[in-house]
Amino acid sequence: MITAQLDGILPVNPSPELTERKWWDYFTFNTDHKVIGIQYLVTSFLFYLVGGALATAVRKELSTPEVDFVSRELYNSLFTMHATVMIFLWIVPAANGAFGNFLLPLMIGARDMAFPRLNAIAFWLIPPGGILLMSSFLVGAPASGWTSYPPLSLMNGKWGELIWILSLLILGTSSILGAVNFITTLLLMRRPGIGLNNMPLFCWAMLSSSALVLISTPVLAGALILLCFDLIGGTSFFNPTGGGDPIVYQHMFWFYSHPAVYIMILPVFGLVSEILPVHARKPIFGYQAIAYSSLAISFLGLIVWAHHMFTSGVPGWLRMFFMVATMVIAVPTGIKVFSWVATVWGGKLRLNSGMLFAMGFVSMFVIGGLSGV
Repeated sequence: MITAQLDGILPVNPSPELTERKWWDYFTFNTDHKVIGIQYLVTSFLFYLVGGALATAVRKELSTPEVDFVSRELYNSLFTMHATVMIFLWIVPAANGAFGNFLLPLMIGARDMAFPRLNAIAFWLIPPGGILLMSSFLVGAPASGWTSYPPLSLMNGKWGELIWILSLLILGTSSILGAVNFITTLLLMRRPGIGLNNMPLFCWAMLSSSALVLISTPVLAGALILLCFDLIGGTSFFNPTGGGDPIVYQHMFWFYSHPAVYIMILPVFGLVSEILPVHARKPIFGYQAIAYSSLAISFLGLIVWAHHMFTSGVPGWLRMFFMVATMVIAVPTGIKVFSWVATVWGGKLRLNSGMLFAMGFVSMFVIGGLSGV
């Protein structure tokens, strides 16, 4: 880089974004949001391959009626670990950590995230959390399903279940730190001229997703800590033999795990809302409707968790409430779909790979939604 020295004027250091990155930057405690975004993407993809290998083993066992590839106990462990890896080590870090860290500061004109060191810490909690999770195979991996419902989770191997709990607490801490960073960056670090009502729709999606993480993840952490006490401390928070109530665990677990669906998909909604207008070569249809529908999904996603528990004995009036809430949440998602279709309608489409992926996502989302109804 060529720099000029003028009398009385000190040379200006190059911006961090313009410095040449070395390959080892991606293996260090780096505070550059772009480096951290790539670290998230590559790390989560490696765990995706691990989760895919576990799924392949499950399918190999299911390919024949006999128990001829893995034992019944190991099958349950593979099934449990596959789901845990794909949710907590692939989809959530990739959708939020990778795309959020790389794109969000660029979209709002910020030099970096609000808390760069906290951002790096949030990422570097993921590799040890994932390695700790996979190490449970050495002592008998958890075999209670990714939900880890008691009392089943209290009756299976203690150490594998304990490692599962500890690894999820580490990964949950990473998610909370990232959410604090995203929300602070979006609210306080937008450049002049970018208000809440004209910032990119991906930023609205990340704001809504991060709010869900911040509200729901501590509840899951509390449930896991109480389950850990039951497992090794002899308490009976969820153990019915000691007067505990396993249904309480289900409420706490699903208070996070249903919003997790929207934590995963809201960033993708944001990406689709950015891709379609570019390749349709026309402005997005219904900007404010799409933006506020993200907030509506975030709010409604917090009051529908018990539709996972209709067979658990919850009262009829409660089932009715959650049924209605589940139907209502289709409204903001429908607003997004119709806005996307209206954006594409009449546009001068460029059917390149990005546009095809976005249109394929919308098509699959509609098919999945209709089949759910």
